[in-house]
Amino acid sequence: MELQNTVKEALNALYHHPDDGVRLQADRWLQNFQRTLDAWQVADNLLHDASSNLETLIFCSQTLRSKVQRDFEELPSEAFRPLRDSLNNLLRKFHKGPPKVRTQISIAVAALAVYVPAEDWGDGGIVNWLRDEMNMHPEYIPAFLELLTVLPEEVYNYKIAARPERRRQFEKELTSQIETALNILTACLNINELKEQVLEAFASWLRLKHGIPGSVLASHPLVLTALSSLNSEILSEASVNVISELIHYTAAGSFNGVPAHMPLIQVIVPQVMSLKAHLRDSSKDEEDVKAIARLFADMGDSYVELIATGSDESMLIVHALLEVASHPEYDIASMTFNFWHSLQVNLTKRVSFGNESSIDAERNRRLQVFRPAYESLVSLVSFRVQYPQDYQDLSYEDLKEFKQTRYAVADVLIDAASVLGGDPTLKILYTKLFEAVSRYKNDEHSEWRPAEAALFCIRAISNYVSVVESEVMPQVMSLLPKLTQHPQLLQTVCLTIGAYSKWFDAASSGLSILPSVIEILMSGMGTSEDSAAAAALAFRHICDDCRKKLCGCLDGLFNIYHTAVNGEGSYKVSPEDSLHLVEALSTVITELPPNNAKTYLEALCYPVVSPLQEIVNQGPEVLNKKPARELTVHIDRFAYIFRYVYHPEAVADAIQRIWPIFKAIFDLRAWDMRTMESLCRACKYAVRTSGRFMGITIGAMLEEIQCLYQQHHQPCFLYLSSEVIKIFGSDPTCANYLKSLIEALFIHTTRLLTSIQEFTARPDIADDCFLLASRCIRYCPQLFIPSPVFPSLVDCSMIGITIQHREASNSILTFLSDIFDLANSGKAEQYLPIRDAVIIPRGAVITRVLVAALTGALPSSRLESVTYTLLALTRAYRAQAVEWAKESVSLIPLTAVTEIERSRFLKALSDAACGADINSLTVPIDELSDVCRRNRTVQEIVQGALRPLELNIIPVS
Repeated sequence: MELQNTVKEALNALYHHPDDGVRLQADRWLQNFQRTLDAWQVADNLLHDASSNLETLIFCSQTLRSKVQRDFEELPSEAFRPLRDSLNNLLRKFHKGPPKVRTQISIAVAALAVYVPAEDWGDGGIVNWLRDEMNMHPEYIPAFLELLTVLPEEVYNYKIAARPERRRQFEKELTSQIETALNILTACLNINELKEQVLEAFASWLRLKHGIPGSVLASHPLVLTALSSLNSEILSEASVNVISELIHYTAAGSFNGVPAHMPLIQVIVPQVMSLKAHLRDSSKDEEDVKAIARLFADMGDSYVELIATGSDESMLIVHALLEVASHPEYDIASMTFNFWHSLQVNLTKRVSFGNESSIDAERNRRLQVFRPAYESLVSLVSFRVQYPQDYQDLSYEDLKEFKQTRYAVADVLIDAASVLGGDPTLKILYTKLFEAVSRYKNDEHSEWRPAEAALFCIRAISNYVSVVESEVMPQVMSLLPKLTQHPQLLQTVCLTIGAYSKWFDAASSGLSILPSVIEILMSGMGTSEDSAAAAALAFRHICDDCRKKLCGCLDGLFNIYHTAVNGEGSYKVSPEDSLHLVEALSTVITELPPNNAKTYLEALCYPVVSPLQEIVNQGPEVLNKKPARELTVHIDRFAYIFRYVYHPEAVADAIQRIWPIFKAIFDLRAWDMRTMESLCRACKYAVRTSGRFMGITIGAMLEEIQCLYQQHHQPCFLYLSSEVIKIFGSDPTCANYLKSLIEALFIHTTRLLTSIQEFTARPDIADDCFLLASRCIRYCPQLFIPSPVFPSLVDCSMIGITIQHREASNSILTFLSDIFDLANSGKAEQYLPIRDAVIIPRGAVITRVLVAALTGALPSSRLESVTYTLLALTRAYRAQAVEWAKESVSLIPLTAVTEIERSRFLKALSDAACGADINSLTVPIDELSDVCRRNRTVQEIVQGALRPLELNIIPVS
């Protein structure tokens, strides 16, 4: 009683106390209470207590539901029948509501049935039990109907902590009882006020998708009732749900290309088709129109393979879907978008239809049949991308939604272009652009939105338009200079230019058009920040694809570059977008012969190096106090230059000249993570491009990071080192340098990461350290594996396996699996004895920690990585690894994992040890993970037994 009163007081405080702190405290107390064993009895008592208010009833029904779902195993086996009877009494008590409470009780009973086999439930299982209860107590039929509705839904409810084997058994039990369930529902049809509820329950059972032949359903009273109510004045939501489920039901399974449920399809399709006229009926409620549209969309999605044959009957469905696509409400029209994509995939994929020529003939026949539909579709969807009149007043969320609409329409246009071909689709869209431009005057008051919409659509299909298209594209390009007044329109003009950069390169008139195109882009850079961003991106695409044509125009391009990078003049290009210009010039310089490239590379570096040199010249104090942004804006440009100017010698020469500035920044700003990351990125690309031309600069760079890492622990130093290892790892002339580097870095890192708390505090260091270690295994095993740091790093990885940080965890697991897979790497095979001397003494502990990670120490999202590492260990050490795994799982009490579940898991590992395909072994491993995570109590028991953070425990016999 005392605890019941405390629950009531806590609920009163939670809902009614004015103090936020008190409410938070009450909420925490109630959450903790729900996890206790007492919660069963207290919640049950309060639900039976006539004086409990609505808040108490809702809380206690939710508590009882969650206890059954998650904690049923904590009750003794003899508690099942009293619990079932109590829940049954509660279901009767609340048969008239409150609905929220009744639903929670229904779910609790259904969850109980998931745990309890039919033979233990009694009365032939829950469905037969329900039938008997309804016969004996007809006054409670509405409550029992709700239970019958939620029952099949619980098959797929993974909140229920049942074992996988029992879940599969429950699904079979329900499938075997479908006929009984449908007989109950058919009998309830006679009660007119329950018709909606009966149909909802029928829809729920159809989701099981098993067991009832289409020929039986075709004449079933429940199906006929749902179909007949489609034509009633007020459309029944439950009927629509039933028909929708029936459509999905009939899509499953076919025989020789003919759906197994053809009799049922022949009943459903004409009935749904008869609703087509309602789509244009303005007197129809919008929700009804939505429901009808949903049925057409469901038919399209489910029968797409039948529709793709292009028969006369299937074209009726296609025309109905075009009708839906033409609906003024986007939410309704967009229901068809998935269908047009699926149909496009079906029409364009290879079909099995005999020999090569008949395959092509059939595909072409189908494409011709659907051409008119996709031509109509282009016209029906293209207007939807037009900016609304009040677009400037749109909220952030509305603007975001509008952009998503544009992207969705762009995808539909791409589907159309895939069927029609890009050039014919372009012709349709050009007509719309021409009409819009005819009405547009190039001034700021003119109606620019239709032209912008047409241009957006033309841009969307750019990858499908032939680069040699010579009929429409020149006309499109000739219109662009007339569309530059409005900033929004200019932005789309610039993006369209960028999208067709390959066409400019291939077009015979490309060279003569380019000057006017670049002029438009310059106008974009000077108009608004958005148009400047679009222009900079387009400039990059044009320079990338037309680089050969632009080699002779570099001086003009450099004028644009200098103006944008120096921030002089009227350009509104942001520092981030200026990187597009850096990349653009870099790609053109790549096309030049080496001597010219060197000259232009110097010119490219000049506006970047000057401000940095100026800062360094002002002395250490100024350099130290500068905001990181004032340095990184220039250093990031160097990263782009070194990445995109592919002239290794010229870049090596450039980095050698710039190195004193970089060194000064390294020395004085090593404490500043942001600047160091930017600087290491620039160095990484210099190393990647220059390779072995870097000469003495690489030695100076390695010396710098080796020394600074020990003082400042910047993760990016490890990242830069891994790039150096990738390029120089196999070069014998660098062996001494690299050996010294990796030993110094790894020794220092292992001293930093001595506990899981240190790993958690420094996840970036852990991530980059083990990425570097994996690179060492791949590129310089001769330096790394015989090194004294190798065993220390393996020990370090064992501490960090269970780090929660995703990237760090993946890096550690990859490092371990690379060690275990060493035999697969030809050049590293000679190091297997050294590896084994390190791994075998630690094998039992590594296995235990991996099993702990698998069973709950790491989130289930890491399961794939942990499984691969465990299987790699098993393939490497075969029977020995299986023995280690046996020792580990034997630590888990039988209350958590049964002997059968253990042996299935060990059998999978034994099969892996014998060379079986690891993809076929993941199910028993996943199921062990699932079983050990099924609720908090079990997870705590398993982790308490495996103790992944204790690396030196002695197994308990």
